[in-house]
Amino acid sequence: MASQLQGIQQLLQAKKCATKKVSKASKGKAKEAAQAETEQYRLQREKEFKAKEAVALGSQGSCSSEVEKETKKKRTILQTYFR
Repeated sequence: MASQLQGIQQLLQAKKCATKKVSKASKGKAKEAAQAETEQYRLQREKEFKAKEAVALGSQGSCSSEVEKETKKKRTILQTYFR
């Protein structure tokens, strides 16, 4: 009877240990999956940011070109008045 009780206790301890190991492995896989998902999201957002940045910088460049054209035009007009 004592050996049966001891055997049952060993089985319960083994089950408890196995449950902990399975839980730990599941957490590890979940952590890896979450990290991969986070990295994918970060890359997507970075790509969107770069696209918006390119549009903003492109429009800034065209604005400066327009300002330069207007400045040259006005300078030419002023030069003709003062000659």
